[in-house]
Amino acid sequence: MTELPSMAVSDTDLDRIADAQGRMVVFVPENGKLDQSARRVNRLTRGALERCVESARFSKLKEGEALELAFPTGMLASAVHVIRLDRRANPEAERRAGAAIGGAAKGSQVLILAGGRQKLGHIFMGCLLRAYAFTDHKTGDDEGAGELTFMVSKPESCDADLRHAQAVADGVYFARDLVNEPANVLTTTEFATRLEALRAIGLRVEVLEEDRLRELGMETLLAVGQGSESPSKVVIMEWTGGGKEAPLALVGKGVVFDTGGISIKPAGGMEDMTMDMGGAGTVAGVMKALALRNAAANVVGIVGLVENMPDGRAQRPGDVVRSMKGDTVEVINTDAEGRLVLCDIMWYAQARFEPRGMIDLATLTGAIVVALGHENAGVFSNDEALANAFLEASSDEGEGAWRMPLGDGYARGLKSRVADVKNVGGRPGGAVTAAEFLHRFVKDETPWIHIDIAGVASLASASTLAPKGATGWGVRAIDRLVSERFEV
Repeated sequence: MTELPSMAVSDTDLDRIADAQGRMVVFVPENGKLDQSARRVNRLTRGALERCVESARFSKLKEGEALELAFPTGMLASAVHVIRLDRRANPEAERRAGAAIGGAAKGSQVLILAGGRQKLGHIFMGCLLRAYAFTDHKTGDDEGAGELTFMVSKPESCDADLRHAQAVADGVYFARDLVNEPANVLTTTEFATRLEALRAIGLRVEVLEEDRLRELGMETLLAVGQGSESPSKVVIMEWTGGGKEAPLALVGKGVVFDTGGISIKPAGGMEDMTMDMGGAGTVAGVMKALALRNAAANVVGIVGLVENMPDGRAQRPGDVVRSMKGDTVEVINTDAEGRLVLCDIMWYAQARFEPRGMIDLATLTGAIVVALGHENAGVFSNDEALANAFLEASSDEGEGAWRMPLGDGYARGLKSRVADVKNVGGRPGGAVTAAEFLHRFVKDETPWIHIDIAGVASLASASTLAPKGATGWGVRAIDRLVSERFEV
């Protein structure tokens, strides 16, 4: 698994600046005023820093962006990164500044001259998230995660922010690693094994095998995986830090590979379907983050782990299967399999845990990508207060999310001639009809959010806070939601 870079906070020591090796970072506000540490760098480099700050290139930087002075005179550092950042910058700019540092940190020692800054949480988070690199299957490509040291005037004031950033970033790394793994490595069994390892940090973990799932009546989930050699599983992770409060339930789609089944997908791009367990990855990442930061909340994470393959035993279009709830489902398209997994584990979560609220996450539809691109996840909800709280948390963390509609008009498209409901409702409003299918399996008294992360779970190019590939989207937003709404 990918390790976080080493990160420490120390007292400001101006005498260390000249002899520090590796890379160095200074922050300069828009007005160009240099703080004490930056003035020492300027003196050592014979005014090079000041000339950089007075240049047109510096004036064109966005807040949080950087220029590099390579091999500066008078210092042992290989480069000085000059980041434009005001003392009271907004969180987005601070995370961008951290990302500029983290992107330069791979395999390097980095000394960050933070001076009198005391609120460094967003910078820490940006550093950690952008320093991530998935190299498990690359030979001879192990530069190390890097070592970052922040020199500040009051290091003790940063300790809590650092610990929190490390805990949440560790959860994001876990989610990214799971999503980035190829399907021949991350089988359903291996996925469950990695989740069982979370017992070491205090989570209670239970794995339900196929015989137990059959006893419970999870026939829609089992139907998805019946064409695969990998056994279907459900994994339950419990964190009980909130006394006797009913838990928040997090439910994740964990299709470790999706061929589409008998309704097979086109070959082009099918390799990307290793990320179709992104919802389960996010749930696992959140649960790890909550445990590592010892959250004062009760949260249960439930993931359905299956593989959707075309085999002689695979379910067919036209099959009718019965859900744990008891509703029968006509399978029109076997590539609309995620909702068949989710409906059973959503019902199980409500029946067993009677949660205060329930959030499901899934790479569910291509339609949400058509609607929102790769900037926002689609958010569907039956509860205004919970939805608004989540949207505020996602905005605060800079994770794009957009509210989408629900309604009986969409649900009517799911009526079946031979069963209680169909698993698809046609092309129009495809993401909404998928959400309405899931809505059928939500009890009236359960506040619920469905989040379609198909467009944001894995990206074809690097973003500000993540390299190409898995993003770990949602770990930070849900962790913040738990912190602000569900902790005692």
